[in-house]
Amino acid sequence: MPLKAFKELVQGPEANLDLGLAALAVARIEHPDLVPGDYLRRLDELGARSGARGIEDHRRALERLRRFLFDEEGFRGNVDAYYDPRNSCLNDVLDRKLGIPITLSILVMEVGRRVGLAVDGIGLPGHFIVAAHVEGDRVLLDPFNGGGALTEEGCVEVASRAVGRRVRLTPTHFTPLTKRQVLIRMLRNLKTVYGKHGEWEKLLRAIDRLLVLDEESPEHVRDRGTALVKLGHLHHGAGEWERYLQSYPHAQDAEGLREQLREVRQRLAVRN
Repeated sequence: MPLKAFKELVQGPEANLDLGLAALAVARIEHPDLVPGDYLRRLDELGARSGARGIEDHRRALERLRRFLFDEEGFRGNVDAYYDPRNSCLNDVLDRKLGIPITLSILVMEVGRRVGLAVDGIGLPGHFIVAAHVEGDRVLLDPFNGGGALTEEGCVEVASRAVGRRVRLTPTHFTPLTKRQVLIRMLRNLKTVYGKHGEWEKLLRAIDRLLVLDEESPEHVRDRGTALVKLGHLHHGAGEWERYLQSYPHAQDAEGLREQLREVRQRLAVRN
């Protein structure tokens, strides 16, 4: 999907943003020829086959949906290859039934919406879960671990394992994310994966989409410069680094980045 089309998709009122469609638009970084409609129909079919639609007791409907997706359909967290970019692509999650916390959470959110359940994304430190609202209560579920229910203390344990140290969670951590915030977190994951793998073209596309949604974060400008330099676009990359340094001259990484910028300028001088 061209960047212009992505901008058009995610702009406008939050209520009008189709999270499933937007997640599939993100997946087109990895799969340029993806046809979103095919996978939106797959989500529709999962909702229809779940048996959760029409159950008046929403707590029972939620348990039915959880058992259908994770016990019967076999969706699960990819613990063996967590940093495989396919884990961040909703189409691949639907095809392979493997994913990471955020894509499995989007699966629950989107299929839940189709059966009449209100399910929000919750961005814990290092981990992503969902909160379902049933009969006035909030039920926390961990889609990466079979959709199991979590207490707040259980969330502390999960988040602490994810970040490698004991964390303290506050009520703010349990505030539902907006759809755009979910997309930002998805794109940040892909950005990390592409950086680890040295896939600079895909990294650049992820950053360009992050800048649509998260333009106030200076790191994206810096990292866009890095991707451009890695791709050999030295002049444009240096320009992004200069923009970052002008705005944040005292950033922790400023001195190291200035040294890299001097090296790039020397390479440009030799070319000229």
